[in-house]
Amino acid sequence: MERPRSVGLAWYEPGDYPRIREAAPDSGLPESYATWQMSALQIEREVARSGVAVARIRIEPEAFLAWCRAREAAPDAKARAAFVRETHEATASG
Repeated sequence: MERPRSVGLAWYEPGDYPRIREAAPDSGLPESYATWQMSALQIEREVARSGVAVARIRIEPEAFLAWCRAREAAPDAKARAAFVRETHEATASG
């Protein structure tokens, strides 16, 4: 299987993080933004080291929640992954 040239990585702004956690209590996101950011930056570095470009896909709370409602999906980790993939594919192809 061919490795992708780029992948999307869920990205949160500090001001959005509490709202995302509040709206998605089963999200599996760490309580602290700093903890999440440290982990995300580590993932970003590891993926980039493997030769795959990383695109930070901002998850803005209201847009994400509207996306979930439109698909009748719970705002969980699975939905975040689908949102990031869909957004990344849309931005990468256009």
